[in-house]
Amino acid sequence: MEISVTITVHGVAQGVGFRPFIYRNATALGLSGYVRNRGDAVVEITVKGNKQSIQEMVKRIEQNHPPPASIEKVEVKPIKAIIPSGFRILKSNKTAAASGSTIPADISVCNKCLAELRIQGDRRYRYFFITCTECGPRFTIIEDLPYDRENTSMKDFKLCGECQLEYIDPSNRRFHAQTIACNEYGPTAKLTENDGKAMETKNPIEDAGKLIEEGYIVAIKGNGGYHIASSTIKSEPIERLRMAKHRTQKPFAVMARDIVAARGFANISDLEEEILSSPVKPILLVELKKDTPISPLVAPGLSHVGVMLPYTGLHVMLFDEVSEPAFIMTSANPPNQPIITNEK
Repeated sequence: MEISVTITVHGVAQGVGFRPFIYRNATALGLSGYVRNRGDAVVEITVKGNKQSIQEMVKRIEQNHPPPASIEKVEVKPIKAIIPSGFRILKSNKTAAASGSTIPADISVCNKCLAELRIQGDRRYRYFFITCTECGPRFTIIEDLPYDRENTSMKDFKLCGECQLEYIDPSNRRFHAQTIACNEYGPTAKLTENDGKAMETKNPIEDAGKLIEEGYIVAIKGNGGYHIASSTIKSEPIERLRMAKHRTQKPFAVMARDIVAARGFANISDLEEEILSSPVKPILLVELKKDTPISPLVAPGLSHVGVMLPYTGLHVMLFDEVSEPAFIMTSANPPNQPIITNEK
């Protein structure tokens, strides 16, 4: 006997690949219905099928949901409705009947995207804004709920034909990925002088990394705003950075090329490596080695330094043509001021 129910999922469920996850499981279980985002950050699922399959669906939501998701509550209510055969992802609506759900944080670039970034011939080879449903900016691009492309800063970038095919293909990991983009129409990178004049370069990100290693101070616009970057080895640019930031003693956080590079200048335990490498990519305080190559001006008089790993394709590419193990990566905004997101 078939029954129909509405399942509402509360927590962090939008912007984490949840609708594609629901679609794949519903079709695998032979359920009909739909899934859609709501304006209160809830995911709403209406399904028709046998009781056992619906129970299995709820179990998968609670136990096997996408890793970035955080489920606070799953409500199941029987309904009387005519539900056509097949399962669909519907256009989101503005309904806001619940409270407590939240928009997701940004997710660091995943290993699958990093692999594509390195494959010559892949259409996203060396594309700094590479993302999928499992990774990429979320909180920093959302302008409104529900989480759909038209409610994010990605609305200004149209999809090319190939991206559109990926977006509608349930077997593709970019199925309904709102950040989907490529070199054809997606965000682009440029390198400018301090007056905003564009510099002639075919590889702006790699060249920015070279400039940092040479001793220049570079403002880097990432997903969430501007960082100010400098060498961690050369003391002279760090002195200039301290003067510009009016920061005589406060330590700077650094971004290491990778965990191997981080171990070259800091003592990092297995647990610390696990934390640093997690999708959150946090800044973690770790102990500097006695013979560290890092300039003492990075963290004056301290035995520890805040370290993070690259969390976007852009950050990864900064280190591609340099030998320096880490760069200072500090916020561009003055103390106690909001993060700087615009050039002017």
